[in-house]
Amino acid sequence: MGCFSDLKTVCRLAFGSKRGGDHEERLESFYSAQADDYDSFRDKFLSGREELWREMGVVDDGVWVDMGGGTGRNVFNFGENLKRLKKVYVVDLAESLLKNARKKIDANGWTNVETVKADATTWTPPEGKVDFVTFSYSLSMIPDWFAALDRAFEILKPGGKIGVVDFYVARKYPNGDCPKQTWGTRTFWPVWFGCDNVYPNCDHPPYLSRRFEQLAFREWKDRVAYFPVPFVKTPRYLFVGRKPSEN
Repeated sequence: MGCFSDLKTVCRLAFGSKRGGDHEERLESFYSAQADDYDSFRDKFLSGREELWREMGVVDDGVWVDMGGGTGRNVFNFGENLKRLKKVYVVDLAESLLKNARKKIDANGWTNVETVKADATTWTPPEGKVDFVTFSYSLSMIPDWFAALDRAFEILKPGGKIGVVDFYVARKYPNGDCPKQTWGTRTFWPVWFGCDNVYPNCDHPPYLSRRFEQLAFREWKDRVAYFPVPFVKTPRYLFVGRKPSEN
């Protein structure tokens, strides 16, 4: 059943609709047919998510925002620490994914978890300021990703943390912790993922390091499920940063 479900998802990824007049319509067009199989398929190749949550840590009565949180799959990464948080917001524009998140919330009795249909570049939480913001394989799907990171900076408390795990490509002449990549890597993956409106970007890590105090960074390569060349792997990165405290 798992392989058959994956095959359906692969077909929808390859041939499904990605049309719409704006970003919200394109997301819903893309995800509506695969929402029910979303978690089981992507668990096979979206590595680094559990590590991100471990790196972030938790504060008692904290408020956490998962931008582009979709089906709410990441909530499971909190484990017992979920009880320590005052509130978790799963923010996304795709209603079909949020519908699945609400099912998880009801089934697990997560009274402190709430879904929000909103744009990551403009949404402000009711609390005004929050303790944590995460982007788990969602930043590369946000066209105005720099605006989304600016919004995260605005809603974080001084000393609050941001965490990102995603696909990426390095700059031709990278600096900092990003290793140098071949021309083929830097060129192929943006074209491949761009077919699904996913855009690995060489400027994500540098911009994050410029806006936030870097606490952790890691780059690695991992496979893409059902990619036709099994030994080819795509680069990913994990970044944890902190909003500077006000003087």
